[in-house]
Amino acid sequence: MVKRLIAILSLFFLVLDGFAQDLGDSSDVYRKLDYVMENQDLYIKKREDRIVQLKQEANLVQKDARLYLQKNYEIFKNYKKFQSDSALRYITFCKQLALSEPDSVRIVIHLDLAWIYSTIGRYIEASDLLKQLKPTALPRTLLPKYYDTYSAFYSHYGQSNNHQEYYQASERYRDSLLLVLDPTSAEYKNTFAIKTLFKGQREEAKKLFEAMWAENREDKEQTALIAYFIGLIYKQEKNILAQRYYFARSGIADIEIANRDNASLQDLALTYYELRDFDHAFKFIEKAIDDAMGCNVRYRIVEGTSFYPIINAAYQKKINTQNKQLQVMLVVISFLSLVLIMGLVIIFRQVQRLRKIREELSITNSNLRKLNEEINYKNTQLSESNHIKEEYIAQFFDLCSNYIDKMEDIRKALLKKASNQQWDAIKEQLKSTQMVEREVQQLYINFDRIFLNLYPSFVSDFNELLLSDEQILPKKGEFLNTELRIFALIRLGIIDSVKIASFLRYSLRTVYNYRTKVRNKAIGNRDDFEDRVRQIAVIDRS
Repeated sequence: MVKRLIAILSLFFLVLDGFAQDLGDSSDVYRKLDYVMENQDLYIKKREDRIVQLKQEANLVQKDARLYLQKNYEIFKNYKKFQSDSALRYITFCKQLALSEPDSVRIVIHLDLAWIYSTIGRYIEASDLLKQLKPTALPRTLLPKYYDTYSAFYSHYGQSNNHQEYYQASERYRDSLLLVLDPTSAEYKNTFAIKTLFKGQREEAKKLFEAMWAENREDKEQTALIAYFIGLIYKQEKNILAQRYYFARSGIADIEIANRDNASLQDLALTYYELRDFDHAFKFIEKAIDDAMGCNVRYRIVEGTSFYPIINAAYQKKINTQNKQLQVMLVVISFLSLVLIMGLVIIFRQVQRLRKIREELSITNSNLRKLNEEINYKNTQLSESNHIKEEYIAQFFDLCSNYIDKMEDIRKALLKKASNQQWDAIKEQLKSTQMVEREVQQLYINFDRIFLNLYPSFVSDFNELLLSDEQILPKKGEFLNTELRIFALIRLGIIDSVKIASFLRYSLRTVYNYRTKVRNKAIGNRDDFEDRVRQIAVIDRS
């Protein structure tokens, strides 16, 4: 007894642990649900391909009556929860093929035909077919199918008109079904668990379904059925998250096997409606109704269309609310866009203004640089001019002092000769030009020395402006010759030929000829030769 209790508790905790793990992977389940919904056409195509294959196989065995019947019966079973109209056509065809078959085969087909009639809403035909059979006249092996078909018939009829008496009749036939089923079979376990749930014994039913859930993970049809009823149990317990999880698991399995006669998607839609997730609710109720219409399952269509207006109204209300929000957002976005455009226009104008200011500043800076260069150049010239002035003032005072001394010597000499009455000697001395010529030569020497002191590299720099075979060099013992002296004066800024002629005591033509002759020896442009001359040589300020 103790061992049995331990085993039961172990199984309970094992199942409980499995359920906890199931709920833990809920996000994966919902992602898979979205995936199979998006790819449902692939599963439908798989079912259609299987039916096409069976039809081809049936055509190959037409001559064998029994095999031909079996293949067409397989086609019926594949259409059974996929397309009821085609299933009706094939089970009717099977009934014709089974005329010469044993009674057991014809009864199975008879019951399948009744089941299809009840599925598509032809309840009178279904009832007439079922009334033709008496359970006492049936073999025991066919009683489970008989009671199951009768139970399904009343369940379908009850779901169409929602009368409790038909549900009660369905349960009575379920009780009879349990009496003839093998207690060890999966069908018995399913039927007993469903019976237990509908009797209101929820906890006991949950344990039964949980045990079957742990055993039937590979069979997708069983997975869809068991997960659906577990979802119903959690729905009664108002555990909406677990309810959604198991309806999702059931829906995934139904889509994967292309089972269009399903309740999971409809209940999943209602679950999402309770969660106020109207997008998913609308998507699943549409899928449920499409499946019911595609399979032509009357009671599913009735159920689905009864809930569709409620979900659709909530969905449309949400859409309208979103549209209004969208309109408000569009107005706000339009206003913000207008503000943005105005801002961009203002920014563009400011950028244009800044660009114009930058251009003006650039021009101003360029002008300032030019002015600075001119000022620097003028400062250099002024500095050079001041240096020249300083140099020449010092030399000027020195020359003046020498000339005063010379004039004093001449005065003394003339006074001495006048005192001695040497009038002829005085007259002869006054007529002589030697003294003037000597002073002029001394003037040239003094000028040359002062100039070269200011511009020590003048001669070499000047000759760099001339052709190599036209170099002008002073003779040995000279500082400068006439050509160099003329251009030395030009370097000092004296460019007037009259002033140059007066200073050097030459005629104006002589000065002009010298200037022209030297210009003709210049390298490059001769017109700016004298300007280049004024730029040569560096003042030695040491």
